Amino acid sequence: MCVSRFEHLHLLGEGAPPDATFFAFPQNDSEKSKQAKSTVLPVLRKKGPGKIQYAAAAVMRGSYDSAGIGGNIAGAVTSEQMNNLVSNLNMLEQVGEMNRIFTRSQKLNSEAIVDFVKALCKVSMEELRSTSDPRVFSLTKIVEIAHYNMNRIRLVWSSIWLVLSDFFVTIGCSENLSIAIFAMDSLRQLSMKFLEREELANYNFQNEFMKPFVIVMRKSSAVEIRELIIRCVSQMVLSRVNNVKSGWKSMFMVFTTAAYDDHKNIVLLAFEIIEKIIRDYFPYITETETTTFTDCVNCLIAFTNSRFNKDISLNAIAFLRFCATKLAEGDLGSSSKNKDNEFGKISPSSSNKGKDGRQDNGVLVDKDDHLYFWFPLLAGLSELSFDPRPEIRKSALQVLFETLRNHGHLFSLPLWERVFESVLFPIFDYVRHAIDPSGGESPGQGIVNDIDEHDQDAWLYETCTLALQLVVDLFVNFYNTVNPLLRKVLSLLVSFIKRPHQSLAGIGIAAFVRLMSNAGDLFSEEKWLDVVSSLKEAANATLPDFPFIVSADIMVGSNGHALNSQSNEASAGFDTSHGDSESSRAQRVYDLLSDAKCRAAVQLLLIQAVMEIYNMYRTHLSAKSIIILYEAMHDVASHAHRINNNTILRSKLQEFGPMTQLQDPPLLRLENESYQFCLTFLQNLILDRPPRYEEAEVESHLVDLCQEVLLFYIESARSGQASQASETSANGQTQWLIPLGSGKRRELAARAPLIVATLQAICCLGETLFEKNLPQFFPLISNLVSTEHGSTEVQLALSDMLSSSVGPVLLRSCLS
Repeated sequence: MCVSRFEHLHLLGEGAPPDATFFAFPQNDSEKSKQAKSTVLPVLRKKGPGKIQYAAAAVMRGSYDSAGIGGNIAGAVTSEQMNNLVSNLNMLEQVGEMNRIFTRSQKLNSEAIVDFVKALCKVSMEELRSTSDPRVFSLTKIVEIAHYNMNRIRLVWSSIWLVLSDFFVTIGCSENLSIAIFAMDSLRQLSMKFLEREELANYNFQNEFMKPFVIVMRKSSAVEIRELIIRCVSQMVLSRVNNVKSGWKSMFMVFTTAAYDDHKNIVLLAFEIIEKIIRDYFPYITETETTTFTDCVNCLIAFTNSRFNKDISLNAIAFLRFCATKLAEGDLGSSSKNKDNEFGKISPSSSNKGKDGRQDNGVLVDKDDHLYFWFPLLAGLSELSFDPRPEIRKSALQVLFETLRNHGHLFSLPLWERVFESVLFPIFDYVRHAIDPSGGESPGQGIVNDIDEHDQDAWLYETCTLALQLVVDLFVNFYNTVNPLLRKVLSLLVSFIKRPHQSLAGIGIAAFVRLMSNAGDLFSEEKWLDVVSSLKEAANATLPDFPFIVSADIMVGSNGHALNSQSNEASAGFDTSHGDSESSRAQRVYDLLSDAKCRAAVQLLLIQAVMEIYNMYRTHLSAKSIIILYEAMHDVASHAHRINNNTILRSKLQEFGPMTQLQDPPLLRLENESYQFCLTFLQNLILDRPPRYEEAEVESHLVDLCQEVLLFYIESARSGQASQASETSANGQTQWLIPLGSGKRRELAARAPLIVATLQAICCLGETLFEKNLPQFFPLISNLVSTEHGSTEVQLALSDMLSSSVGPVLLRSCLS
């Protein structure tokens, strides 16, 4: 403190203006406002000596590495004034001698120098905090001492810098902007000197040295300070790039912080510098520490989220592609192989929170091949698939899958498992768990309701569809490596099919068919069993049901009209508050009805997809796989028949009127097509006799299926006629059967092709099997003869059957 005061008097004697001239606070609110609103530093605009530089020169009397009491004496001081000062104070010599405290500080022992630095920082802090007369004398001496003591052993230097780091952070965040600028510029000078020295192996002093820049960048509210820090770091990189080692980490942290800045100019400036660094100096980034590659990637990912300029985001994505190419070209550096836990972990990106799948307790796979560096890059691109900007989503997906396609041959199976689990599958979490337009309760329903409907549709029909197709294609391209992941991919597709959303289910079904058409030839029997089991799971999970209508007498009794009138009243602006309870129940029924209709539509798509897959790979499928498909289709058909055969349900559905948009019976097409496919599976099994074919089992299934179909048809035809216990009443008079109505005739006509196919299947059983089962078939055939039909198709097929199959069997029986 004494030295500082003597120096102050000395400067006054020289005629230099006091520091307060340059570092005082603005005097009024208007000046404060003007200072706060300034976004570009005059000192940064002007390359030559400016106001701050003049102040520094006047106060410091030269650069911080001046070693004596000399320096340039201001010409404004006359010899008379100087003699007067000497004669009155007699302290010029003392000031010079006392200045040697700083130049000879390098001779202090390790404990003394740390105490000396602490004391000097305390004095400087008091000087700078003075509102009336702030001074930077001690601050300049701190820089000098740091310079003079850089050659101390690392342990001592670390202790010194621990004190100085806190000091520079405090001053750099000062409310006095001029002082904060001076402090950051002083730190820049010191850093430039420090970067001239080679960093020893296994040390991270550069990173520690530059941390004050990072902390001030994050804490400072002054845009001028943040801009100055970016320019300082830029100068250090561009002028000392050969010497930068561990300092890259702090530099990227500064630019990452800048990427999220609220001021556009800061973001643009930072990205401009990042572009130059990556274009011109990329080999230096990972020369010593390969983990700085992760810091670089995380920095670029931060810029992809820029809200100021779409071009910045697109360019950042392009640079991520560049980084992926560099990563795939070869080793990033050899030193990381000798690192221990320090380089055994990946620091998650600030923009990628929540992606815990990238690591297993911090232990990385394929470390020797450096493949673990892919995770931050790929996960960052994956998260951009949720970006609200269509161009960003499209570009990110393109680069993500292009990178995986081009460099996936470098990946081992464990790495691919991590990629699918942590990068690809999370893309679809949103639609798999949130969207539920049927009205059912869903954890993410509130989130979806907040999203613009147009944006949601755009995501569904563009991004989601494209991403799912790309995942399937990627799996096919690298099938030889990733085939153990088939179950997980199938599970993803089935999760789409299960969703009560027709568009999502359609996307999942289309992707399933795409996977089968491209990779089916590669599947083993075991893989095909996984495929057909997944199809069976999807079929059972999407069975439509209407129990709420059957059990809700009151709802259906009065709400058939409520459902029809509710939307009209709402659109007309009527007050429906008196019927809130009834309306809510009506809406609930409507939502459940919509869900059942959606499931019915999905099942139609699904069974058609099953048949398409079967037709493509009929010769590849084992008997066991085909039986599983048969069981899945039979479950669908049986369920649909139970719905169609429920007369109470059908009558109540009719009460709702045309708003249900369901035919009567509601699932007739689903029932017919499912049974038709079941027949096809069993008949082809008998014809093809694939591996593991068991004739007795298949023939038993076919006989039972034919009996089931014929019985259901006969029951359906008779349900349309007046039921009678007998043709003769109690008084002995004959009662006439009521002819079928037009609706029932249309239903039977729709069922006719299935009955014809069934009769033809019976005829193809073979003489032995047909004759064996004729006792079971004959009563059904007899009932068909006496049944009224909706078309002549059944009668013609029945006639052919009687003449070609039944007649010869009966004739042989008679002859025998």
